[in-house]
Amino acid sequence: MAFITYVLLAGMALGIQKRFSPEVLGLCASTALVWVVMEVLALLLGVYLATVRSDLSTFHLLAYSGYKYVGMILSVLTGLLFGSDGYYVALAWTSSSLMYFIVSLGLPLPPLPPAGAEPPHPGTASVLLSSRCALCEQQPWAPTLWGAQLPGSVSSST
Repeated sequence: MAFITYVLLAGMALGIQKRFSPEVLGLCASTALVWVVMEVLALLLGVYLATVRSDLSTFHLLAYSGYKYVGMILSVLTGLLFGSDGYYVALAWTSSSLMYFIVSLGLPLPPLPPAGAEPPHPGTASVLLSSRCALCEQQPWAPTLWGAQLPGSVSSST
């Protein structure tokens, strides 16, 4: 639902800027969809390469990657209301909030090993978690910047 809302809001923002066309709306939707697929594939590859055993399925990863659209919607709305400065502040804040959410609340912690058992090596899980943090922090910037010429930053060519 947030994906469709983001695409429609991006179309509205482009319409306000007099840059809307149906082709651009399709481009926005396909670009956002490609980013989601690439993110889920990168996470699956990371889980495989790090040999992390997890109960998270592909659908869980897809659901977690969909949370970014809420922040992207808020950022685009803020950009429409407050210009490019508000847009970048909102995008930085929502990206940081998403990173905090995914790290602290979104990913289930592994159970503690039984008494006397050797604890698992923290290296692979921490590398995967760190890469997920970096991906959450930076990923919302790309789909919103392709058409993020906000009203406060539109240059006139007349």
